[in-house]
Amino acid sequence: MLGGNDVIHYWFFIDIIKTNHYTCRSMEGDQKTRPARAVLLAFAAALFIKLFLVDLMITQGRSMLPALEPGSVLVVNKAAYGIRVPGIGVYLFRWSPPRKGDLVVFYTPLGERAVKRCSDVDGDRTFFALGDNDLESFDSRSYGSIPLDRILGKVIAVK
Repeated sequence: MLGGNDVIHYWFFIDIIKTNHYTCRSMEGDQKTRPARAVLLAFAAALFIKLFLVDLMITQGRSMLPALEPGSVLVVNKAAYGIRVPGIGVYLFRWSPPRKGDLVVFYTPLGERAVKRCSDVDGDRTFFALGDNDLESFDSRSYGSIPLDRILGKVIAVK
């Protein structure tokens, strides 16, 4: 037969079981949503990196021979010269202009992406971009200097 003390222990034990049961059930729900949250967080981080920090591009054409072969993979640092608003093409913050000799990726006046070597910087408005292969390069000799807001970034690695 249960005494007074035994009844208190019994009810205390039932409370612990109920608490753990509900806790375990809520943890099961959390474990079900954890992978979805991880995938969502990974997607958001990858999107942020692609839009604002680093991008991969593949070269086409022969305008940068011998430095860049057609089909070379470029790693472009989009934050090398500042933080640019994707789609609008305006820098929110700009901390440095391109330097002479930098390989830069930019939009040409025709709206195509191009990679050229920066040969001259004129203040913070424009620079002059030239291809290494003079005979086959469509560059600033054809369309003039490039506004800094059209620069996508600086090439930091080539493979």
